[in-house]
Amino acid sequence: MSRPPGALDRLSFEIVVALLAGAALILLLAPTVIVLVVSFTDGLSLRFPPPGYSLRWYGELAEAWQLHFALRNSLTVAAAATLLSVGLGVMASLAVARSPRLAARLLDSLFLSPLVLPALAFGLSSLMFFSLLGWPVSVTTLVIGHTVVCVPYVVRNTVAALTQLQPVLLEGSASLGASRLYTLRRITLPLIRPGVLSGGFLAFMASFDNIPVSLFLRDAATDMLPIRMWQDLEGRLDVTIAALSGVLIVATMAGIAVMERLTGLSKRLA
Repeated sequence: MSRPPGALDRLSFEIVVALLAGAALILLLAPTVIVLVVSFTDGLSLRFPPPGYSLRWYGELAEAWQLHFALRNSLTVAAAATLLSVGLGVMASLAVARSPRLAARLLDSLFLSPLVLPALAFGLSSLMFFSLLGWPVSVTTLVIGHTVVCVPYVVRNTVAALTQLQPVLLEGSASLGASRLYTLRRITLPLIRPGVLSGGFLAFMASFDNIPVSLFLRDAATDMLPIRMWQDLEGRLDVTIAALSGVLIVATMAGIAVMERLTGLSKRLA
């Protein structure tokens, strides 16, 4: 018969868990903090700790037209891919969420498959597919490629929201004579809106930060921000990229805070 854990055992366990949690927190936050600190350097190189602090590189960022051009392309593609992903993802989720058929389960797995496929392999296959169709790389091919990658985020969150939807609400609407379209518009969509918004936010961030697909489907006229940042760092360790990273980190944290307030994003990702 095993001995019940005493106070010393519980204290030891809690100390170990606290130490592991603290180590994980430092591991997650340290790179972000280092980039933010380096972005305020007054030096000419990426060095930590910085020799001094200034807003010099944030001022230089305002005149970096190549980064502005890439940022505009990334925002355009991410916005278009998000709209398409939300439309396609919501329709797919409505079709498979409550269906008991085997085909629905298979389709559900198929919609989520871009999350597990090697991204570089998908980027290469997308390039070959568009080449066979005779479509040159452009904003259109980028939007289509990003949409395929982003749809799973919308499907996952929307299906979760539909699963929590009480069937009695839909049955009550039908018993009162409402059409299926009316029920969808006035009951289903408003109730699953937090899940759709969460999926749309994740899809936007996945598209904005995507490198593997953009690497194969972009050209000089459709330069994308993550690839431009990587090329600038690889060629000359541009400190302006650290300032841009600081702006992106702050913008992302603000976006997460807004979505947490609107949709309870952390609970939906749990």
